[in-house]
Amino acid sequence: MRASAPVELGDGLWSWSARHPQWHPGEFGAEVVSFAARAPEALLLIDPLLPGDPSAALELLDAEVAAAGWVAILITIPYHARSAEPLWERYQADQEVSIHGHPATLKRLDASAPAFRPIEPGRKLPGGATPYAIGRPRRYEYPLHLPGHDALVFGDAVVGVDDRLRVWSNRRIDGDVLRFYRERFNPTLEPLVAIGAERMLMTHGRSVLERGTDALRESLAAPPWYHHP
Repeated sequence: MRASAPVELGDGLWSWSARHPQWHPGEFGAEVVSFAARAPEALLLIDPLLPGDPSAALELLDAEVAAAGWVAILITIPYHARSAEPLWERYQADQEVSIHGHPATLKRLDASAPAFRPIEPGRKLPGGATPYAIGRPRRYEYPLHLPGHDALVFGDAVVGVDDRLRVWSNRRIDGDVLRFYRERFNPTLEPLVAIGAERMLMTHGRSVLERGTDALRESLAAPPWYHHP
């Protein structure tokens, strides 16, 4: 995957990729994916990261923002705030712009801090998006359900690897790790399977645009996947 112009995934739903600001080239995760989604009364920007040459992405976003009137920047996990503040700076003079994420996200904002709104799991966000709590203990990550696009968006918990979805472990796989994911972590993702969404949108790796719930269910049945840069 190379930094790219936005790709339309469905009516009013786009993705684009950009070089990860900390990762080394050539490794999994070296590039990440951001999403823009039209929703009732708002344009949603999810984990936005502008590419080195942002012209194509901004051409799309400028047009959509002008039509939307309200921009809601949704952050799935605090360190995915990335370009949230530059985008707030670009649009806040002419549009209402809000930033939503785990309370820890606020530490990554400066001038845009007054626009920040903490996410509460299960409570509707702009455009009808719904965040879900995952992990035991609970993680700072909130996967997002976008009902208008029949989609779930993941930050780091689930990734696309070799045309499949995998649960991403931050530890090398051994017996304890396998047991942790099987008994404690994966069960917290089961409510997301119950939603039955068609699309699974990944910020790392390839998204699944058809039969996404089947792919998510298979990822929970498989062993976790480990990768460390």
